[in-house]
Amino acid sequence: MVKRIVSFFMQQSIVVEEKMKKMIQLSVNEVLREVGNNLNGYTENEVKKQREHFGENVLIQKKKESMFKLVFDTIKNPFSLVLLTLAVISLITQDYAAVTIIVLMVSLSSILGITQELKSSKAVEQLTEMVETTVDVQRKLDNEISKRIEIPMDELVVGDILYLSAGDIIPADVRLIQTKDFFVTQSSLTGESEPLEKFSEAILDDTTPILQSNNLVFMGCNVVSGSATGVVLAVGNETMFGHIAKSLQEKDTVTNFEKGINSVSMVFVRFMLIMAPIVFLMNGFTKGNWLEAFLFAISIAVGLTPEMLPMIVSVNLAKGAMEMSKKKVIVKKLNAIQNFGAMDVLCTDKTGTITQDKVTLKYYLNIHGDEDDRILRHGFLNSYYQTGLRNLMDNAIIAHVDALEKKDLFDNYRKIDEIPFDFNRRRMSVVVENINTENYQLITKGAIEEMLSICSYAEYHDTIEPLDNMLRTEILDRCYQYNEKGFRVLGIAHKKLDLSSTTISVEDEKEMVLLGFLAFFDPPKGSTREALSVLKEYGVSVKVLTGDNDAVTKYICSEVGLNVKNFMLGEVVESMNDEELSRAVEVVDVFAKLSPSQKTRIVKMLHHNGHTVGFMGDGINDASAMKAADVGISVDSAVDIAKESASIILLEKDLMVLEQGLVEGRKTFTNILKYIKITASSNFGNMFSVLAASILLPFLPMMPLQILILNLIYDISCTAIPWDNVDEDYLKEPRQWDANSISRFMVYFGPTSSIFDLLTYLILFFGVCPFVFGGNFNSLTPEMKVLFISLFQTGWFIESLWTQTFIIHMLRTQKIPFIQSVASWKLILGTTFGIIVGTLIPFTMIGTTLDMMSLPGFYFIILVGIIILYNLLTSFVKIIYIKKFSRLL
Repeated sequence: MVKRIVSFFMQQSIVVEEKMKKMIQLSVNEVLREVGNNLNGYTENEVKKQREHFGENVLIQKKKESMFKLVFDTIKNPFSLVLLTLAVISLITQDYAAVTIIVLMVSLSSILGITQELKSSKAVEQLTEMVETTVDVQRKLDNEISKRIEIPMDELVVGDILYLSAGDIIPADVRLIQTKDFFVTQSSLTGESEPLEKFSEAILDDTTPILQSNNLVFMGCNVVSGSATGVVLAVGNETMFGHIAKSLQEKDTVTNFEKGINSVSMVFVRFMLIMAPIVFLMNGFTKGNWLEAFLFAISIAVGLTPEMLPMIVSVNLAKGAMEMSKKKVIVKKLNAIQNFGAMDVLCTDKTGTITQDKVTLKYYLNIHGDEDDRILRHGFLNSYYQTGLRNLMDNAIIAHVDALEKKDLFDNYRKIDEIPFDFNRRRMSVVVENINTENYQLITKGAIEEMLSICSYAEYHDTIEPLDNMLRTEILDRCYQYNEKGFRVLGIAHKKLDLSSTTISVEDEKEMVLLGFLAFFDPPKGSTREALSVLKEYGVSVKVLTGDNDAVTKYICSEVGLNVKNFMLGEVVESMNDEELSRAVEVVDVFAKLSPSQKTRIVKMLHHNGHTVGFMGDGINDASAMKAADVGISVDSAVDIAKESASIILLEKDLMVLEQGLVEGRKTFTNILKYIKITASSNFGNMFSVLAASILLPFLPMMPLQILILNLIYDISCTAIPWDNVDEDYLKEPRQWDANSISRFMVYFGPTSSIFDLLTYLILFFGVCPFVFGGNFNSLTPEMKVLFISLFQTGWFIESLWTQTFIIHMLRTQKIPFIQSVASWKLILGTTFGIIVGTLIPFTMIGTTLDMMSLPGFYFIILVGIIILYNLLTSFVKIIYIKKFSRLL
């Protein structure tokens, strides 16, 4: 895999390859000279020159679609293609009026589609811009003072001095000039998931492939552990990732949302394949005009399809994303909205979600539990001088030390080296030098169990004694007592070093002297218990997956009302096979002391059990689980890799914010289902009516062009559905795609409308038309028969439009429409407008062009009666349907 990509890259950019090969062979000073920078960083003018010469750090993966492409995409749907086919045939037969109307219809449909597509794209861009990734660089400010500052990733320029640490996504192609236990994954380029250690030394072997150079890191890869300083060599499209992205057309992963849409589409395809040939043959044999029968069958096929489905989906998702943003929920990927609404299990970390995310240092105690300032000072030196991923406990330690004591520590100690934190060791170390005594000291801080494993001694009042089993037990018991009260405990140890070399490694973390421990408290949020209760009402069970110890986790979780009886540790998870874990994840709500891989395994097992799983996290240890979940949820303050893995970003780390976004996601999905189910059943009913007409009537019940006009008016009315209200009780359950439910809906409610279509046929054929023309169809002259057919088709056109439109209000809710549940004013306005426009067409020049004629006034009195009866029957069928299948939509 690596060789193939390297080979491809060589073919794509010989110039970039030569530049990279030159850079990996240079020393640090030579690299800095090459880019015209030093460790103090660029000035503002130098940054501007670099940006003008090398471009911005923006990776253009997808070009904005041209207007021509947008027009083509809207025209290529079945609805528009059939219309254009009819236009060509009409042009051949010199029916110029029909050609004009069809072109107007296609234009209107295209304009609506393009407008919504542009709005959707703009909405996604605006939302994505709200979540900005930043990087740390060294720059010279206006007063020429060199300072490490944080800038947006796209402001990075070639030659910048860049700082990287655990959790960062590498923002450009970088030559490393200083590293410390620096591991990265390059899976985004090579597919290899194992972390690789990187160094800063020059590589003298000029045959080393670029991707295998251990002093280069590349855009799109992420830092697993350690820290590094580097020089930016390439930005944006000139990076390795940029060249590959421009040349390779990667297929997008098919999401559950897309799978749902595809399954729905197949339902319509199956119905079309059955219905269209039957209609074609029956009308061809009974009417004798095979060309007309063919065009009519095509119209029927189109009539079975919700033509505006792509546009309705786009509008719904874009509108849902904008509404969610108002509730502090940013949607990075629109298709994630459906999964968000369908989520029935939420896995989350504990810190900041269940707790207040305000960690404070409460105690700094020696090994026998007495307060000791020396423990605090050692903790400060460790937390302040480490350059890796600084967490809330580090910040709490630093904040606890007053200014005078900080000055004293700064004056007397300087940092020499460090060993960054990683999730296997669960500790980190720094080496400091006492400037007065010139002694070197290794200070290590970490989880108490891991600290005890590397300590051979303990110190109490300047006396060092062996750390025997009795003392270990005393320390563990004391720490556990604090854990049971909700305190997180970190151990502090040290030892003197004789630095014969300039660096240290993990091997030096042994035979250390335990000084004591630090106890932190992060109280539960007051809103958490209520949020958990609300999520439960909405059918979402919450499971806590944390790396924290069991006692702290139990205390916090029990305080907010989570079930901690069935509690499980990571070591137990590790010992289980998949079948055992599959059963365990259903009954256990709280997991503690989990590794990143164990979190991922639990998420995958829940997904395997049929749940739609959300994972909420903000750390590098959460990224893998977030990718494995159906919907990854993070916060804007999370590390880069967590934000990159997420499809939903919360602007506030709070379960109440999550609940608000969840509800909006369900509203969006419900309104999509409304359009699909109501339109499909209505169209299906019309097709049954057409079949009946093919047998009973000596002419077509409606002309192909009239059917298409009818569908267009109806679909335009439906564009207001994304703004419709959704019943509160309907939002209480997660909703999934279910193609079978759409088929059931069509079979139940389609024939219901056909009953009244048949009733309309009888009234028009034996009542209204004979009354107007003074005789039945067979007794009329050929000229009068043409008028008879025109009046009949007009009557059914109006009746179909009224029933289709009214049925939206009947089937949009399980409740009694207009009384217990009222549609939004936008939907009421849209459907009213559709009825008015469609009813007036026969009285206009357009109606004349469509071979329609004015209806007598008494017909509308009859029509009102039909609508009332239709609504009553639909309500009765709705009751039966809900009783049998539990829910309507």
